[in-house]
This record gives sequence, structure tokens and C-alpha cells, in this order.
Amino acid sequence: MDDVRIDQFDRKILALLQADARLTNSDLSDRVNLSPSQCSRRRQRLEEDGYIKGYRAVLDRDRLGFSLVNVISVTLATHNRDNARRFGELLARLPEVQEAHALTGEMDYILKVVTPDLKSLSEFVNDVLLPHESVQHVKTAIVLETLKETGALPI
Repeated sequence: MDDVRIDQFDRKILALLQADARLTNSDLSDRVNLSPSQCSRRRQRLEEDGYIKGYRAVLDRDRLGFSLVNVISVTLATHNRDNARRFGELLARLPEVQEAHALTGEMDYILKVVTPDLKSLSEFVNDVLLPHESVQHVKTAIVLETLKETGALPI
């Protein structure tokens, strides 16, 4: 992060909010040694400038019944913009797809998908992905154990 518009105070505020977005400006003030009003102005600027894209609650996947995490590799049937667009539109409609990345190499996309169980995974692959006109090949791996999972950036 080499943007001259943010300084060490901004970085500290970003790191603290990344760890706990519920921190008040008073809480931030205590931790970064700035006044609450300065923290408020800085937070607002960081939001307006797009450094902070939003705030959300981190939900417990297991408690909510989505204990199966799956990594799915997808190869498209043809490689053109329309096919990639159609596949992107499909993914946008699928709430169980938590992440989707276009790749270089053998596979075109890798997806992180959560499902309640194996039956749901099977239905997702066989009834949603494989029949889609843009998809040629799907390869699925079930996550046995998650060693690290974070959306935090190394600020």
C-alpha cells in the first residue's frame, strides 16, 4: 500500500477496524492516540476514498448449517467473452459461491462453495454447474480442514 494519501494513523485505523468493525471513534481514539473527532474524520475519508468498502458480520458457517466447504475448478466450454460473461452471471446468482477467481493455466476458474452436505454438493455440481451452457468440465475437492481463513489484509 504505497498511497501517499494515507499515513500511519490511517493504517492503524484500518488494521483495527479490519479486526473489529464495531469499534467506536472513542475506541479508535484510545488505540491510535488521536482525538475521537480526528478518528471520525479519518474514518469518513477512508470510507469516501474507497479504502473501506463496507462493514459486515462474520457468521459461523457450521452453526448455520454450511459445514461442507468445497473447492471447485471449472473449465469453460469455449473461451470467449460471451461465455465468460454468461458464467459470471451464473455465479452472481448462486449464494453458495463465496469466492470465484479466474485463473491462468489448466482450469479457467476456481470457486469456493459452501453446502450443508454431500447431497447438496452433488445437486449443485450436477444440476447447476454441469448443465450450464458455458461449462465444459468441473473438478470438485472437499475441504477436510481449514487451517487459515481470513479476509484481512496484511496492513
